Amino acid sequence: MEPTAATPSATPMPDPAGAPAAQSVALPVPAAAVTPVSASAAPSTPVAEQPTSAPVTAPQPVPTVAPVPTSQPTASPIPPAVAAPTAPAVPAQKPKRILLVEDDDALANVYMMRLEAEGFDIYRVANGEDALVTALQYHPDLVLLDVMMPKVSGFEVLDIIRNTPETANLKVIMLTALSQDTDKERAKKLGADDYLVKSQVVIADVIARIKYQLGTA
Repeated sequence: MEPTAATPSATPMPDPAGAPAAQSVALPVPAAAVTPVSASAAPSTPVAEQPTSAPVTAPQPVPTVAPVPTSQPTASPIPPAVAAPTAPAVPAQKPKRILLVEDDDALANVYMMRLEAEGFDIYRVANGEDALVTALQYHPDLVLLDVMMPKVSGFEVLDIIRNTPETANLKVIMLTALSQDTDKERAKKLGADDYLVKSQVVIADVIARIKYQLGTA
C-alpha cells in the first residue's frame, strides 16, 4: 500500500458569538510513523498445493530387429513358353468301297441306301459277269455277293476272285437264299469270309458283319 497522505484541516466554522475561532494547525505526521504496507506483507489466501504430475518419460527407441533369412530357395525365373509345333493335318480317310452283286433291284436299292447312310461308297452290278469286270476296275474293299444270278453264279465269281492276283485278298461276304449246310461248306472251301442267309438276317446284321470284316466296327 502507498503511504497515507496528510489529512487537510477543516475550515473553522465561525463562532456564533462572533468571537474568532481558534485556528487549528495541522501537524505533520512523521514519515516514520507510517508503516508502508508492502505487497509481500499483505496477508494472502493460502493456495492449495497442486498435485505434482507424473514425470513424462521420453519414448525409448525401438531396437532394430535384423531380418531373419528364409530357408526357401529363390525361385528360378520361368522360361518363356515355347509354342508347340503344329501337328500336320491328317487327311480325311476315304470311305470304304463295297461292290454289291445282287440281281433283285428292290433288295439292291434297300441295301444301297442303307450302306450309303453308313458312309460307304457303293457300286452295284446285277450279274456275276459284270462283278468280275468291276472288281478289277473299281478296286472295292469288300464284295457283298449273291449266289443265284444269271450268266455266272456267285460260287463261280468267288472262285475266280480268289484265283486272280489283283483280287485274291478281297473280303467277300456271301448273301444268299441258300441255307443248306452243303452250300455253306462249298462257300467256305472257295474262300468266303462270311456266309449270310437272307431269310435269317436283317439289314442291320448285314451292316454289322460288313463293319466287322473291314475292321470299322
